[in-house]
Amino acid sequence: MRPTQRRRIGNETEKHRWDRNFGDLLQELRVAQAGVQILFAFLLTLPFSAGFPDASPFQRNVYVVALLSAAAAAAMLISPVAFHRALFRQGRKPELVRYAHRMVSGGLAFLLVSMVSSIFLIVDYLLSRPVAIVLGIMAALWFLVFWAGIPLYRHNWIDEDAEQEDEELIGDDPTPTDPGA
Repeated sequence: MRPTQRRRIGNETEKHRWDRNFGDLLQELRVAQAGVQILFAFLLTLPFSAGFPDASPFQRNVYVVALLSAAAAAAMLISPVAFHRALFRQGRKPELVRYAHRMVSGGLAFLLVSMVSSIFLIVDYLLSRPVAIVLGIMAALWFLVFWAGIPLYRHNWIDEDAEQEDEELIGDDPTPTDPGA
């Protein structure tokens, strides 16, 4: 039980909470947008490379899946910017944060498809289909573990080291911890 921690969170206004959530979301978007834009740019240039005419029809189909899913990821990850522009200064940040959360989640799903498809395509072209299948499945599992598994698994955990650091920081805080003070 950490009443000091609860009190600090309890003092956060609804507006401040939405502002903080929006700021956190913007930081996440900066990373995801850069990654998807680089992947998308790479995929856009691939058909113009010297070896692409040697790709099989199956590899071309995988390429189209990778390209379209990268485009979908880019659209979804960039959409909160357009939504923010449309709602700017209307006091609708809660709506914006909820919308952006859904778009980022969908964008990450499309990014996963695009990255796995890209890995599969390149390995299938360079090595063999069985190796591509194995490495594609391993890549998909790898992304799912770090993008979904661990976050969901840790969702309700209490990090005791972080909790200790918070208590030490709160102990240094000159604001009174007693509600009656």
